[in-house]
Amino acid sequence: MLATVMPLSAPTYYWRRLRGSDRYAECVRVLLALGGIVAWSLFTGRFAEAIPALLGAIACALAETEDHWRSRLGTLLVTLACFAIAAFAVQWLMPWPLLFAMALPLATFALVMLGAASGRYATIAGATLLLSVYTMIGSDLPGRVSPALLQLPLHLLLGAAWYGALSLVWSALAPQLAIRLTLARLFDALADYLEAKAALFAPLPGLDRDALQLALARQNEQVVRALNDTRLMLIDRIGPRRPRGATAAKLQLYFVAQDIHERVSSSHYPYDALAAAFFHSDVLFRCEHLLRLQARDCRGRAEALRLQVAAPAGAAADTALDDVRKAIAALREQAAPPAQALLHSLDALLRNMTAIQTQLAGGAAAAAPAAGADSALQDPGPRSLGEAWARIRIQFTPQSLRFRHASRLAIALLLGYVVLRVVHPQNGYWILLTTLLVCQPSYGATRRRLLQRVAGTVAGLVAGWAALHLLLFGPAQLLLLVLSGVVFFAARQRRYTIATAAITLFVVLCFNQLGSGYEMMWPRLLDTLIGAGIAALATWFILPDWHRRQLSQVLADTVRTDARYLARIIAQYASGRHDDLAYRIARRDAHNAHAALSGVLANMLREPDRHRQGSELLLRFLTSAHTLLGHLSTLGAHRQQLAEPAALEAVEHAGALAVVALDELAGALATTRTTAPVGDGTMPIRLPEVTADSQEITRLVLAQLGMVVAQRDRLAALGTEIRAGA
Repeated sequence: MLATVMPLSAPTYYWRRLRGSDRYAECVRVLLALGGIVAWSLFTGRFAEAIPALLGAIACALAETEDHWRSRLGTLLVTLACFAIAAFAVQWLMPWPLLFAMALPLATFALVMLGAASGRYATIAGATLLLSVYTMIGSDLPGRVSPALLQLPLHLLLGAAWYGALSLVWSALAPQLAIRLTLARLFDALADYLEAKAALFAPLPGLDRDALQLALARQNEQVVRALNDTRLMLIDRIGPRRPRGATAAKLQLYFVAQDIHERVSSSHYPYDALAAAFFHSDVLFRCEHLLRLQARDCRGRAEALRLQVAAPAGAAADTALDDVRKAIAALREQAAPPAQALLHSLDALLRNMTAIQTQLAGGAAAAAPAAGADSALQDPGPRSLGEAWARIRIQFTPQSLRFRHASRLAIALLLGYVVLRVVHPQNGYWILLTTLLVCQPSYGATRRRLLQRVAGTVAGLVAGWAALHLLLFGPAQLLLLVLSGVVFFAARQRRYTIATAAITLFVVLCFNQLGSGYEMMWPRLLDTLIGAGIAALATWFILPDWHRRQLSQVLADTVRTDARYLARIIAQYASGRHDDLAYRIARRDAHNAHAALSGVLANMLREPDRHRQGSELLLRFLTSAHTLLGHLSTLGAHRQQLAEPAALEAVEHAGALAVVALDELAGALATTRTTAPVGDGTMPIRLPEVTADSQEITRLVLAQLGMVVAQRDRLAALGTEIRAGA
């Protein structure tokens, strides 16, 4: 990759590559925070006070969101306020076990429900719960110098404030870094999606295209997540102001990525029919080759964002695009050319890939919204305390997944506290920590986290035992302590087992500085097993969230958002192509719903056998739903104003029928009713009498609407089969 982005010297390249890593910024901040606290303890000789400060810094880092420094300052103040309330409350209540046992589940339930206000509040609430347990652990530390009531909470808060100050300075000095890295992840996800799409074009016999469609649907989930992350970060940077300078350029790149995603999602013709028709032609191989080159260009764009260099030119993709154009022209010149419907589909496909190539080359920046309301982004955060409370209040129902998880976690922590009082009240708060971290909203996530937590704890204890034997007490162990904390943050999002091993080693070394490193190893392992067991039992027995129970609503939401997306698309064939906020919201809602369906099915496959019956039918529903979304994306990608009244009337009539049919299917899926097919002559798709200029786009739109209706009927039939097997 060194040669594809820019001629950089090797040291410069590797330095920028390191600096452009997703985890670099957080790891450096953690290194400075933990290193500073350890250096202070060496200078003062007061390591007992340093351990709470280390725990406070870790909790604050876990509460961090990648905001602009102004937003981060407000978030930090809220975080410290929540930390202070939690730490002092725990410290005051711990001498009275009965009061503590009453307050623990109530506080847990309240904090989890607070996360309904927004993702930022959910992060702060989770970190506050963690700091509460850290306060309990800190109160049991051996060799505490001062038993004063305020001492422990103050040290926890000082550690959190120290990390928060470093984070603020970092954000002010590098305001664009987080946006660049998020955009880089977005273009990497687009590259993966392009490669998954390219695989569908291979005209090979025996190719399982249903499996490829399923992989494409799951990859779409990653792109949607990356788009949402980027949007939230841009909203934070822009706020109510008009974007300017570097932020405006990043916003333009986001809109380009949105447009590429819509075009790549497009499905112009059934892929198995294309493969059968062009089995003896090289046109589909050339399309596949072009998409893979465009995927490479997306990766080059991501690499350029990380290295802060100019994006590489896509000369190879330009040549491949010209080859596709010539291959289609050669098909037309054959003595017996393919059917016109196939050729029209190839023409539309060529226009779409040409537009993608133009976007990647940077020549279609004007296609994105320019300014004003059109370039506005929908802010998902609450605008007032009243709106935040309304979001929380609506979740107070047993049907809410958040309410069920809050209740489950509250009861699990209460059970953990009862067990630790019975088994060993001294240093038993690791049970609560493990229960808190292992108990996840879904069964599959809890099982995965349980296995990772136990395996990581065992590995960390073995590493800790080796470190105590091999490293002399003092600076060497303290250096390893700081490094293990950094490794925890480097690995926590993708390698949780390694992260758990690192934080366990961190704990062993901390306790060893107080003279009890060996003594805490077996209790740590035992408490981990007990806490993991409580989390597993709670997930299974306390308001379990088997995903089949919410399946009908998820299926209905997917089709309902498709109907809204189609309605917005059809409206623009009258007014002309315009990526206004309403259109982008409808498009995003549709993709989010499909991503949610993919996530629900993935979680179902991790549940026990009796809760994932009919999974094959559900996977077929997912692939058919993604095919439907592909036809909608095709309609969105080819939007243009239809000037002739006859063409517009035909498109609006067919589009309205398709929207009604989708809405009807959504209602049937939500209420477990059956619905009749509409593609059996009820909805005629015929080309009106129009001029040659309007004929091509009108034919494309009506053909796509016909395929939308066909997929709608397929989804209706699958929905009936799913209900019959439930």
